[in-house]
Amino acid sequence: MNPETLAYAVTLPLLGVFLGLVYKGIDRRVSARMTSRIGPPIRQPFWDVGKLLVKETVQPENAVRWIYNAMPVFAFASSLTLLLYIPFGVLKAPLEGYGDLIIILYLLTLQGLSMAIGGFASGSPFSSVGAQREMVLMMSYEMPLATVIIGFAMIYRSFSLGVISSAPVWWSVGPIAALGVALLFVALLVVTPAELAKLPFDIAEAETEIAEGMLAEYSGRNLALFYLSDAVRGFAMAALEVVLFFPFTLSSITGLNLTGWAYYTVEILWFLFKVLVIYLAAVTLVRTSFGRFRIEQASKIFWVYVNIVALTGLLLVWMGV
Repeated sequence: MNPETLAYAVTLPLLGVFLGLVYKGIDRRVSARMTSRIGPPIRQPFWDVGKLLVKETVQPENAVRWIYNAMPVFAFASSLTLLLYIPFGVLKAPLEGYGDLIIILYLLTLQGLSMAIGGFASGSPFSSVGAQREMVLMMSYEMPLATVIIGFAMIYRSFSLGVISSAPVWWSVGPIAALGVALLFVALLVVTPAELAKLPFDIAEAETEIAEGMLAEYSGRNLALFYLSDAVRGFAMAALEVVLFFPFTLSSITGLNLTGWAYYTVEILWFLFKVLVIYLAAVTLVRTSFGRFRIEQASKIFWVYVNIVALTGLLLVWMGV
């Protein structure tokens, strides 16, 4: 790895943390406006993290302490590593070509699994119930997510995001397969709020039922790490959807003839705009419009309806490729 790539690999996770918190602030602000409230300022997530970092980290008496303290670190590390596999607009991912989509699926699962294990290790009945719900949800939404990845692997004969983003999928398939890709996109949009534990799929953290569930016993630095992990994963999930379905550059759409730093600046801003649109559509709009589902309702939605949509899309892709 050359020095430029190494510097990029170090800078990108830090930028991902910043952007994750900014997008989280925008999400809260827009959601408030949609419900006729003023809402917190966009910088509020930065204040929240800062306050948590200076607070005392309380450890439950009955907790398995080394697991309890390790899981926030695992969750945060997995979210940061996730960013190293996703192209940042026209900039290649630092770890491009090392498994990409397979590892991304693993890292997305690892973050939710870390929260569930931390909940079990805390020794709290509320956390244990939340962890059980999280495991049920993971078994429900991981299949359609894996189906989307299989669909792209069939189209490009590769799991590399670099290969996938180099030729937009809509230009690489015929009409039948394009319809299948559209169904895969719909399935992934439904999976997104569940993957990020947002309404209406935040059943594992239902405050009115189980007092924050898995995170009920977490505080201080440990809770801050989970908070940062959630922010980074939200940005990474939206960025992944942009790379898979909408990797179009602004130059290719408008015919702009930019070079050098102007080219990279414009394309990165265009990429961040697309990520914001996906984030608002898949997370903000959904969580503001729907109430929380029950666990059996959420499982049925994914095992039956979303799986049918995803598998139908996969079948159309197979027929059209």
